[in-house]
Amino acid sequence: MIGQIIFIIILGFAVYLFSKNAAKVRRNILLGKDTDRSDQPALRWKTMAKVALGQTKMTKRPVAAVLHFFIYIGFVIINLEVLEIMIDGIFGSHRIFSGPLGSLYSVLIGSFEILALLVLISCVVFLIRRNILKLKRFSGVEMKEWPKSDANYILCIEILLMTAFLTMNAADYKLQTVHFGHYLAAGSFPIGSLIAPILPNGPHVLAGIERGCWWFHIVGILAFLNYLPYSKHFHIMLAFPNTYYSNLNPKGQFTNMASVTNEVKAMLDPSFVPENTGEVSRFGVKDATDLTWKNLMEAYTCTECGRCTSVCPANITGKLLSPRKIMMDTRDRITEVGNNIHKHGKDHVDDKTLLDTYITREELWACTSCNACVEACPVNINPLEIITEMRRYIVMEESQAPASLNNMFGNVENNGAPWKYSQADRLNWAEKGN
Repeated sequence: MIGQIIFIIILGFAVYLFSKNAAKVRRNILLGKDTDRSDQPALRWKTMAKVALGQTKMTKRPVAAVLHFFIYIGFVIINLEVLEIMIDGIFGSHRIFSGPLGSLYSVLIGSFEILALLVLISCVVFLIRRNILKLKRFSGVEMKEWPKSDANYILCIEILLMTAFLTMNAADYKLQTVHFGHYLAAGSFPIGSLIAPILPNGPHVLAGIERGCWWFHIVGILAFLNYLPYSKHFHIMLAFPNTYYSNLNPKGQFTNMASVTNEVKAMLDPSFVPENTGEVSRFGVKDATDLTWKNLMEAYTCTECGRCTSVCPANITGKLLSPRKIMMDTRDRITEVGNNIHKHGKDHVDDKTLLDTYITREELWACTSCNACVEACPVNINPLEIITEMRRYIVMEESQAPASLNNMFGNVENNGAPWKYSQADRLNWAEKGN
């Protein structure tokens, strides 16, 4: 009974703490501007099923795709076993599902063990890729101490959790063979039976190992749950809604500001009566709160995998731009804004902005708008949208576009085309050819 009470207290505290921290992330996301992503629900469900559930965009890198699939499917399925552990912890039972499921229980436990081993192996390989092979896409100016450590912490935690799970099952299997206490025959242990011979033979020692691993496994999972809101691994929660709310427009299609569109229409048609679009506080994006809630959700969904930066032509040619850094800076800034609001109130204003403080203008103008980063992201994050909106602010609010763009703007204004030739001279090349 004491064990049950302790477990219920730990479980309740863990759920409360996670809910509190997750609510902070939600609050930060909702600091963004409103945008409508409710159209075409059937296509949105299809996109989510294909990209988030089916992992289709991971396949462009087959090795990582296979390893990630093992971790992904293992995480989803092994959580069914976690449900049993929680019920056992609350009611003081042991392998409560073994009775109702009968022979199916053995199949499930055997499958869980194989998946746990595959997860463990995949995490070890990922650690080697990051720390020994040192793949280029895991490095960069934005990959400082915390991002690197965060990835390693996650992999090490998962290795420890899977090791505890397999050791727990191995001790359970060995206790079942000697019919000790309440350890009745239940489950199949293809991996645990291989580990069992290296464990001690004393039943009381084995029971201590089994209980110790049981507590370590479930408390470790609850601790990991509360680590998620501080980690890039929060994408396991946000990948599904993020892909559901994907931008369904063709890549490269830019949004028009309603206020500007109305002005243009009024210039072309004096009889045009513009709709009331409300007061425009700012053209484009200067700070994180000028972004939409979807942009901010994407920032928290970013896995920092570096696929976007590894295919960015600007980054490849040595320019300062890194799409991954754009997303990480956006997340860091909106988190800072949210913390300031929590500490000082909603009217608090600091002397920082996303533009200049976090993201430099050199980064923004290095972008070629090619959409390679958008295409590469495994969870449909769109760094280009943030880049173009910040450029829009620089051009429309500050009139500080690069000289080459200002020349083009002048040509469009005066000649109706990006080139310096007047409209009357456009076909001169054809006449000279004849």
